[in-house]
Amino acid sequence: MANDKASVNLPAGIPAPDANDEKDFLAGQRRFDEDVESATQIYLEFLHGFKALTPVIDRPCVTVFGSARFAPGHRYYELARQLGGELARAGFAVMTGGGPGVMEAANLGAREAGGLSIGVNIVLQHEQAPNPYLDHVATFDHFFVRKVMLVKYSSAFVMMPGGFGTLDEMFETLTLIQTRKIEQFPVVVMGAEFWSNFRDFVQDALLDYGTIRPTDLDLVQVTDSPEMAVQWIRERMA
Repeated sequence: MANDKASVNLPAGIPAPDANDEKDFLAGQRRFDEDVESATQIYLEFLHGFKALTPVIDRPCVTVFGSARFAPGHRYYELARQLGGELARAGFAVMTGGGPGVMEAANLGAREAGGLSIGVNIVLQHEQAPNPYLDHVATFDHFFVRKVMLVKYSSAFVMMPGGFGTLDEMFETLTLIQTRKIEQFPVVVMGAEFWSNFRDFVQDALLDYGTIRPTDLDLVQVTDSPEMAVQWIRERMA
């Protein structure tokens, strides 16, 4: 596993980033020089991402999101593992947030199928260690920088059951598609039972109140079949 930590050669006088950088940046109003220092750190972190990921992703890449809390043997862990294998056999690199749970399972499935397995990890106060099934891992300090990398280097997203982080990625991606910031970008949702109340909310609130268009529902494909998920991704990318 190539572990490329989010550290680069920093200009003199600029401290190395740590897990509190994003917290300090988002804490509110600060001195101008402090914000400039943060902006420099963020810029360097973007450069790190470009340097770490551009050389290693040599094929279309699909990012799989989902909870870190599902252990091996859980149905959603095993579903993600099957999905990772199907994606790899179809010629896709598999990218995740690099941690445990669904992320680990998708990376494991890709590794078992002989595919390319990538993690884009995040530094937390209680550090999230990269899972052991990664060919390459890049670790970031800012969630929003990491999120840009997950979109920039992906051709599609698969949303497995998860929590706030998974919802964040889903809604940001759908917003980018809806506003045509990214195009031909399939989004698949897996775990139909888990997402059933969410689908009702979208239908009964967002659609009924007119905050989305009926055609926006077509942005997402729901399936519990890894084979169908891969087929839909390939069709939408064609």
